[in-house]
Amino acid sequence: MRLRSRVQSRIEQLSEQINEVIVGKSEAIKLAVTCLLARGHLLIEDIPGVGKTTLSQALARSSGLSFQRIQFTSDLLPADILGNSIYDTKEGRFVFHPGPIFSGVVLIDEINRATPKTQSALLEVMEEHQVSVDGKTHALPEPFFVIATQNPREQIGTFPLPESQLDRFMMRISLGYPDRASEREVLTGVRRRVLLDELGAVFDAPSLRDLQQAVERVHVSDQLLDYLQDLLEASREIGNGGLSPRAGLACLRAARAWAHLSGRDVVWPEDLQQLAPPVMGHRLGGHGGEDQVTRLIESVEVPV
Repeated sequence: MRLRSRVQSRIEQLSEQINEVIVGKSEAIKLAVTCLLARGHLLIEDIPGVGKTTLSQALARSSGLSFQRIQFTSDLLPADILGNSIYDTKEGRFVFHPGPIFSGVVLIDEINRATPKTQSALLEVMEEHQVSVDGKTHALPEPFFVIATQNPREQIGTFPLPESQLDRFMMRISLGYPDRASEREVLTGVRRRVLLDELGAVFDAPSLRDLQQAVERVHVSDQLLDYLQDLLEASREIGNGGLSPRAGLACLRAARAWAHLSGRDVVWPEDLQQLAPPVMGHRLGGHGGEDQVTRLIESVEVPV
């Protein structure tokens, strides 16, 4: 119990110091931390200038993980992300040079600026945590966490993400504008860059892996599994294909992490309800998915 309380204290410290950098966005920060602990990937859809990059950097620094930012553009090639093999005259053979994707936390900025060919290079990376080049497989560091930002689709020069790519993201969230008090703190307080530089690591890679494994041990009752399956089945009756078993696994992993962050070792139905919009929304009809999720939750009876 004492060990668990120390771990819980460090988790709270992680969230608190990110909240010092990104003010007024505690719910979005908790969702981002949940996604990391659940071994998922995060898609942030929002306008420029609301703190998406800062959130990514703060999360990487606080987690003790290496960080890389990749700016997606229309002329970006898969090799620019994954790396490539270059012939070494001294060695007399091709040597693989890893790309920027080989990092603990990878921020993919404006993912929908790149062409579908480049977007598809991320499919294996995000699912298998590995890169295959010239018939050889190269493992990525663990933990491995992708945070992608996406411009609103009405902006010029964007390529909408296909369903297969969207499904690789555990959650889609939006930061939005800060409230008036939070915005005043940003305008008059210490520069975010300075606060970022002062952040220390609360965890390191090995301890974060241990925490991810602890999340997987959070108990899920048969009644809660029945509730999740009822939600999945109901989603398949409202059109747009419904939710896949992979989506159900994402919901379950996220709910375990959310419960763990809340200091519990068992998942409640409320955890699934809380996480349904960010986990299910982008899988159910794109931009209107959150409304469908609301109707879905209302239509399924909650276990007693």
